[in-house]
Amino acid sequence: MVGVVIVSHSQKVAEGIREMALQMSAPEQKIIAAGGMADGGIGTDAFQVSEAIIAANTGDGVAVMVDLGSAVLSTETAFEFLDEELRANVQIADAPILEGAISAVVEASLGSALAAVIATAEGARALKKC
Repeated sequence: MVGVVIVSHSQKVAEGIREMALQMSAPEQKIIAAGGMADGGIGTDAFQVSEAIIAANTGDGVAVMVDLGSAVLSTETAFEFLDEELRANVQIADAPILEGAISAVVEASLGSALAAVIATAEGARALKKC
């Protein structure tokens, strides 16, 4: 099953999104929050992100959800810490972090491949709220 990593500048945001996503996930689903800095401050940490990707990996790939631009940069830096085989099976979704994470988790829980999980997460950009 594809794992999901949630990268936010805020530990509370990442953990809150993870908590919501767990309500929609399969019991064995790997959803890992990587938010904030080690000292509890706001920011993103490439090493923390790489550890989260490793923890979320079950062999079927990892979809990474990010909040702001520098989270993308930290995630891309985290890719450099991964071995080539894992790196080839990790992708950042260009999606809103909350809606995209929920969509990704639901799709992954169905046993879908990484490409389908990413496409579903990215489809969340078109969701209308009213």
